[in-house]
Amino acid sequence: MFTLPPDFVPILMVFAPLFTRPVFEHVQLLVVGAILAPGKRTVTSALRAVGLDQEPQFQKYHRVLNRAKWSSFEAAHILLDLLIPAFAPSGPLVFSGDDTIERRWGPKIKARGIYRDAVRSTKDFVVKTSGLRWVNLMLLVRVPWSKRVWALPFFTVLAPSERYHKERNVRHKTSVQWMTQMIKCVSRWLQERDLVFVMDGGYAALELLSGANRLKKPPIIVTPLRMDAALYGWPPSEEVRLKGKTGKHRSGRKPVKGQRLPTLARILAEPELLQDRKFLDDLSIEWPKGWRTVTIRSWYNQGPRIVELLTGTALWYHDAKRLVPIRWVIVRPPENCKEKDKFCIRALLCTNLQASPEQILQWYLMRWQGEVTYEEVRAHLGVETQRQWSDKAIARTTPALFGLYSIVTLFAKALQERYPLHIGDSAWYHKKEPTFSDILAAVRRPLYQEVYSWTSVSSNNSGNNCDEISVVFERLTNMLCHAA
Repeated sequence: MFTLPPDFVPILMVFAPLFTRPVFEHVQLLVVGAILAPGKRTVTSALRAVGLDQEPQFQKYHRVLNRAKWSSFEAAHILLDLLIPAFAPSGPLVFSGDDTIERRWGPKIKARGIYRDAVRSTKDFVVKTSGLRWVNLMLLVRVPWSKRVWALPFFTVLAPSERYHKERNVRHKTSVQWMTQMIKCVSRWLQERDLVFVMDGGYAALELLSGANRLKKPPIIVTPLRMDAALYGWPPSEEVRLKGKTGKHRSGRKPVKGQRLPTLARILAEPELLQDRKFLDDLSIEWPKGWRTVTIRSWYNQGPRIVELLTGTALWYHDAKRLVPIRWVIVRPPENCKEKDKFCIRALLCTNLQASPEQILQWYLMRWQGEVTYEEVRAHLGVETQRQWSDKAIARTTPALFGLYSIVTLFAKALQERYPLHIGDSAWYHKKEPTFSDILAAVRRPLYQEVYSWTSVSSNNSGNNCDEISVVFERLTNMLCHAA
């Protein structure tokens, strides 16, 4: 029987309660096969990687994904409980929320839709692709072998297209609604920790912000903010509201917002507004001199960068439905910076009014590591190469591959505690620290030793070492020849 390396057993055995005993044995082989397999991450390629290409009952491994009873939701909870003690035992937990498109075609892929391809599109040219939309939450942490922040996926949900729901007479849920539910789940799991969720502009929605604010312990949300967002001042106090009025009461409900404030775009277009003391008070701008020059220690992992910040507090209000107090921050390059150092002016919002603008910007810059993770799971873990057609298997396979990224990172930490990880350096590419491809190679090494010692013994009982070596060599050759 195949056995995991001792360093990996405590990590993978935590998931055992999700499955029956026979199914969990198949799960272990599929996890190891998905790590070892080059090329496509199909069930058959995983079986070939662990030496089971001649298994007559191969369909039982397919049934792990399309028939067996287990919950991806519970698996996400367990994985998060593994990641936090390993990489973020204290302090606030920072999460990145985003969505990605898995390019898939075919009439049997029922939940697919036609979406804008963010990777191939530009401002002037839009490329649309057929695929599945996945809403993802990642834990942003610092790993022991790297100076940069790593984004570790743990919670992935399929967001079917509107056509899919319309054909089934089911209420359509947008990606914003899916993300709101995911934030509520994580907040319920981690009631004792301070949570920060950093997202891109697609999730800068009052529906999400107000839903998070209604939680018992509201998390901090950081997203970009539109320059033309409708911002309002704070409502007048009761004394100010009744000033000049006769009697103690006034008809009508109390106002929930103050006067309409100038948009952030107008603040940029009319710098003289910042010279008006009343204007500064209305916008709750804390620095009478307006813009403040600060140095950001790490700008997208490119070293320090000097930027100018302007911040204030306001109420974001729209459609007479929701009202959210926010701290807004405008970020722009200094006027005297070189052309190559310039970047686009952007505005950010944060639901924590006490957060400093520097901290808000640092949180937002960490979000980019999620894009790095998307690229690496496609390049090294075969996302978009799986070929399941069953609805249940489709909904399980991609979240499993995203979660495998975090599991490999946990395996690497277990190995790194005993000896340093090897850096795959070369004459044409000098690395300063291990990347995901390096830790994947480090994890594969003990797995290869276990798998091929097991397959050689099960295939050859003669006890001849030369025969065992030839069996292992044949297995490796067969797997590499079928890598494509």
